[in-house]
Amino acid sequence: MATIVGIQFQKNGKIYNFDVNNLEVKPDDYVVADTGHGIDLGQVVVGCRHVEDTDSAVAQKKLIRIATEKDLQTSAENREKEREAFTVCQKKIAEHKLDMKLVSVEYAFDNSKALFYFTANGRVDFRSLVKDLASVFKMRIELRQIGVRDEARMIGGLGPCGRQICCGSFLDEFQPVSIKMAKEQNLSLNPTKISGVCGRLMCCLKYEQDHYEQTRKIMPRIGKEVSTPDGTGTVSDLNIVKETVFVRITNGDSSEIKEYPLEKVERINSSEIHQTADRKENAANGEVHPEGAPEAETGNDSKGKGNPQRENRGKKGQNNPSGQNRNQRKPEKQETAKKNPALGKPVMRENPNRNVPKQETAPAVEAAEEKTEVSSGSNWAEAVRKAIDSIN
Repeated sequence: MATIVGIQFQKNGKIYNFDVNNLEVKPDDYVVADTGHGIDLGQVVVGCRHVEDTDSAVAQKKLIRIATEKDLQTSAENREKEREAFTVCQKKIAEHKLDMKLVSVEYAFDNSKALFYFTANGRVDFRSLVKDLASVFKMRIELRQIGVRDEARMIGGLGPCGRQICCGSFLDEFQPVSIKMAKEQNLSLNPTKISGVCGRLMCCLKYEQDHYEQTRKIMPRIGKEVSTPDGTGTVSDLNIVKETVFVRITNGDSSEIKEYPLEKVERINSSEIHQTADRKENAANGEVHPEGAPEAETGNDSKGKGNPQRENRGKKGQNNPSGQNRNQRKPEKQETAKKNPALGKPVMRENPNRNVPKQETAPAVEAAEEKTEVSSGSNWAEAVRKAIDSIN
């Protein structure tokens, strides 16, 4: 078992876990710890707690000692030096004409280096500035560019709610916030109303997002039909915080919107909606079909008992074991094909200049041929003249 405490090195900064190293510490005590960047002075914000040695929360660093009066005096002197360095750095930035804004300055506890935090719209070439500051302070100089949210945390301020901003009071890490959260919470999408002092979306949009997501899963969607104690209606709006549903109920030509608790609203399946619509349509047309009544049988219904095709299909294997009907249909199909030639097939016409054998003709022509009895070797002109005379 290991005993750890939570240490905070900056005001409203991130909390780091350290092994107590057999020291008796309690919250609000100042301690000196060995960090990854050197020795620093911090304050205990989370009391002692025991964790397993294999737990990821076990810190790799250990406390050195409890802060003494000399350590506190050294920290106060460093705060004074930071204010002086801030003024000097601002003058140097103006001399070098750099497009950057200085935010804060931090001195290491052992005065080994100084950190300058700044913001800028893009990348800044500050190499000449670093050399100038190093010649003035005679120590290691580091310049770090930060974002607008980190700037608001360091400076502090009051939010739109009138309270101290969250990142400057209790938030140790920034959570991702998107415009989708504002839409799901039915907030105004006006940037001035949903943005914080940093100009970004307010961090408090994340606080209630989980509740909105879980509640929306059990509530009906807007535009769906639901059943209420006053009848069937359409959902027009939702109140996630109160867990109530606004339903528009239509009575004839008028409609009314009423608010119901979620427990008194029941969803309607799509199949029930279609059945209700069919009943209303049948009632309007004067057609009444009681539930469970059989439909009327028609002669065109292939499922009816009186369908001859179905009966023949069922008796096909019994009455015609040798398939005689199938063979009888083939000559009929061939004769039909001869009488009705397929589309696109060339039609042969008789050439009066040629002697062709007698073929099937119309009844009128057949009567004329019986009277004329033209021989195969007669002249065509004489045959035509005799046919005309017989017709006249």
